[in-house]
Amino acid sequence: MDLEKIRREYLMGGLSEGDLDANPFIQFRRWLDIAIDANLAADPTAMTLATVSPDGQPSQRVVLLKGLDEQGFVFYTNLGSRKAGEIGHNPKVCLHFGWLPLERQVIVYGEASKLSIAEATHYFVSRPHESQLAAWSSRQSSRISSRQMLEEMFEQMKRRFKEGEVPLPSFWGGFRVKPSAIEFWQGRANRLHDRLMYRRQPDDAWTIERLQP
Repeated sequence: MDLEKIRREYLMGGLSEGDLDANPFIQFRRWLDIAIDANLAADPTAMTLATVSPDGQPSQRVVLLKGLDEQGFVFYTNLGSRKAGEIGHNPKVCLHFGWLPLERQVIVYGEASKLSIAEATHYFVSRPHESQLAAWSSRQSSRISSRQMLEEMFEQMKRRFKEGEVPLPSFWGGFRVKPSAIEFWQGRANRLHDRLMYRRQPDDAWTIERLQP
């Protein structure tokens, strides 16, 4: 198939300044609720997290949004993972929500900071038992010789925590991304897409500006 010929028009709607709430978190929640109600094939809370290594190499991966308030966007991970290590070196990150069936995207620019142990524990105990065991079983981003070794470690954790609650691993936690800017993108016909950017001001107020597509 000729990749140059794969295209479609974006005709589902537009986005004007008058459509937006003055608070970007309220606006984001509106779009997230619509994405959830739309029963998208992909998880509507999935977001691409971009970080940068000490030598300047960007990397991306999909994580799940697990919290949202006026302080920022929350996700959880192994603290020994590549993403956590890169955040430790450079906390500036970017989040991307691609709700393409709705012809919408949201891009979040900000800085990530580690959650407290209390916050991480509160979420960890809410996870399914098997997910708790998986957190103990994997040293995320570390090399492993085979799939079998990973499954064997999982079985070991099943035996180790056969009775009682599974404690929070010392190497597992979460991050909150405090945004400095949030862009809302709505597809439009003829590639004249709507792009509206919230920017945080020094007094924590937000301004809104339109960007050319």
